Amino acid sequence: MDLKTIYLLKDLARASGHSVYTVEYYLKEGLISEFGRGPSTGYRYFDDRAVRRLARVRGMRKKGFSIDQIKKRMNP
Repeated sequence: MDLKTIYLLKDLARASGHSVYTVEYYLKEGLISEFGRGPSTGYRYFDDRAVRRLARVRGMRKKGFSIDQIKKRMNP
């Protein structure tokens, strides 16, 4: 059985070392995506893919890439 770690927005921010505001911004920019929403709560759910993508974004930002450059590289 393949168990998946599920993160809420605040948990994803904590796990990735970003602020909630930054994660929301990257979500809006299409750099990460949720895999679902709670039907009664509306909470967004994320998985380990989002954590890995945020790590890539962090690395690229540290190297001086702009958000547009990162989008082009991550979403060809």
